[in-house]
Amino acid sequence: MSSEDLISTEAASTLDGLFRERVRRTPEAPAYRYFSRGAQAWHSLSWRDMDTRVARWQQALAAEGLSPGDRVAILLRNGPDWAAFDIAALSLGLVVVPLYVDDRPDNAAYILNDAWCRLLLVQSAGHWRRLDEALSKAEQLTRVVILEGEVEATEAGRLVAVHDWLPQAAEPLPPAGHDGQALASIVYTSGTTGRPKGVMLSHYNMLSVAHAVLTMIDVYQEDEFVSFLPLSHTLERTGGYYLPMMAGATVSYARSVAQLAEDLASVRPTILIAVPRIFERVYGRIQDQLASGGALKRGLFRLTVRTGWRRFERSQGRARWSPALLLWPLLRRLVADKVLAKLGGRLRAAVSGGAAIPEPVSRLFIGLGLPLLQGYGLTESSPVISVNTFEDNDPASVGIPIRDTEVRIGAADELLARGPGVMLGYWNNHTATREMIDPEGWLHTGDQARIEGGHIYITGRLKDILVMSNGEKVPPADMEAAIMLDSLFDQALVVGEGRPYLTAIIVPDPQHWFGFVRELGLDPYDKAHLHNEKLEIRVLQRIRAQLHDFPGYAKIRRVALTLDPWTLDEGLLTPTMKIKRAKVLEQYAERIEALYET
Repeated sequence: MSSEDLISTEAASTLDGLFRERVRRTPEAPAYRYFSRGAQAWHSLSWRDMDTRVARWQQALAAEGLSPGDRVAILLRNGPDWAAFDIAALSLGLVVVPLYVDDRPDNAAYILNDAWCRLLLVQSAGHWRRLDEALSKAEQLTRVVILEGEVEATEAGRLVAVHDWLPQAAEPLPPAGHDGQALASIVYTSGTTGRPKGVMLSHYNMLSVAHAVLTMIDVYQEDEFVSFLPLSHTLERTGGYYLPMMAGATVSYARSVAQLAEDLASVRPTILIAVPRIFERVYGRIQDQLASGGALKRGLFRLTVRTGWRRFERSQGRARWSPALLLWPLLRRLVADKVLAKLGGRLRAAVSGGAAIPEPVSRLFIGLGLPLLQGYGLTESSPVISVNTFEDNDPASVGIPIRDTEVRIGAADELLARGPGVMLGYWNNHTATREMIDPEGWLHTGDQARIEGGHIYITGRLKDILVMSNGEKVPPADMEAAIMLDSLFDQALVVGEGRPYLTAIIVPDPQHWFGFVRELGLDPYDKAHLHNEKLEIRVLQRIRAQLHDFPGYAKIRRVALTLDPWTLDEGLLTPTMKIKRAKVLEQYAERIEALYET
């Protein structure tokens, strides 16, 4: 039996107030689970345990002489210490600035300086050494706390190990007395062009969005989330941290993305919040297994997905009953349950956000019986603007607006949104704020859309649309997502702005590439094969198979292949793994020109 115990925005008032109210209501209920490397086992913390932890962090922060409104930064992997530091800082009226653990040192240094952060909590001494070189002039950073490892005597001063900094025990301090409209966090967007901008979010921004989502998607105290998206990503922070706290659910912290499959099997979550790439990778593995299996296996799998999809469409009122549906209990037992067991076997909801999920991917998972709900939003909207619901789920859409959020279509079909989740503005950047939020309070998303039957359908992006020399407009992100559904391709970038035809730069997946090249009688270790005409033709055939649903003019005519993946360290990816289009185009400018010479 499922029990509901939602904390209202009014009862919480602030994010730290949300935590205190949760501790008051269900002190002994499980709050967080994490994997202890020392014990090689999962450990559980109750809300009372977390209250004890938060009190120690409060006392240590209070001893630093910081004032309400001062910025403190956190560069940690997901875990109970992330939450304890965050709540402790917020309770003292401090402003939390989250950083990505894998971000480039110069990006992290820019954020620390731009936000004028006074204190930094960092994962390890190694992480700090990487960052220290880029922070030579950060005089305002008076304290650096190292979570893992020791601080050498030569580094003592502003550096301190957490075990020397935290008191052994402490009593919770009284609330700072701030209100929900106060600035809670500055979250820097990982923009694909230019320097990141600091999005200012209030306590009320994130509380209101979390509560609005809970009025559309039921979450119970018995639910278990698995947290693996970085908490510096607003989707994970609002949806995978504050929202479960508001509902009284449990969060288990995955060890890493590499160990996610193993952790899903151990934790067996009931709710999963992820980005499309996670579902795409599982989809790719399934396709590989089907390709290597027999015709009977492929036929049975396709029948299962087709029947499951018909069942879903009927539940949504979009299809009639069919005798084929009588097969579903058998197909579910033979096929669907075995696939979903890889995700823990207990999922009653999976939410995808951060980018569009390709239609074949959502169709496969929904056809297997996984309730997959696509949502939409921006960091600037805390971050959710819309989401599908169990009762009204159109996978082609990004859902319906969450409670108290208005949407409309503006000039050039741009989606505009207005509601309690819209940011306070950009930190120290009034010009960018005015460009993003108009005088009537409408947030300009930059995404093109249409609204039908209350659902929002994203049709393109204003800045990313490629306009070819013949006037045709092409959405490159949609094409790139479709191309990467073929497990042979790991990264893709479509080129064609002002050009007569489209080309692409492709980074193959090494796992599949070597075998593919050998089948053509080529040496995969000799990079000369990347320019082989026969190989290019075969690659183009695979790309065109993925783009069969796109218009005729959206055809890739030529490709440039590279075995060097685009990485964060090279400045070609953002911390959220989005491709920096302009940087990649700049790096491959000569090869791109060669694609258009003949």
